[in-house]
Amino acid sequence: MFKRILVPIDLGDRQGRALRTARDLARQGGARVTLLHVIHHVPDLPLRELRGFYRRLEKTSRRRLAEAAKEFSRMGIEVRAEVSIGDPAQEILRVAAAEKVDLLIMGSHSVKPGRPGRGWGTTSYKVGLVCRCPVLLVK
Repeated sequence: MFKRILVPIDLGDRQGRALRTARDLARQGGARVTLLHVIHHVPDLPLRELRGFYRRLEKTSRRRLAEAAKEFSRMGIEVRAEVSIGDPAQEILRVAAAEKVDLLIMGSHSVKPGRPGRGWGTTSYKVGLVCRCPVLLVK
């Protein structure tokens, strides 16, 4: 059913469920997976002023993505990792369109029923509203 899956991750500890879900769906459907980490660009500062800082973040991000990709590879799933710098929601949408993904899987925090309006400015909310392919939010 799904042949190209995008999994944006923030490299935090809460990404396990989204990664497991992506592995299960990819294995079942023979999909290829792109793992994406977006380094949030510091607004109002030229990229060149923080070049060394971003290089270090990118190196760490690539290493962590490579670790996450190993389990996909061990299971025989075609996987690649990508790191970009920018606004996370915009970069996720850009990569989803460029890769022509047919499913986007990402982690999301739980919304408390007594405070449903809180969290509507999150990356997952923005991506879910605008993305042209199905978005599976894993909590």
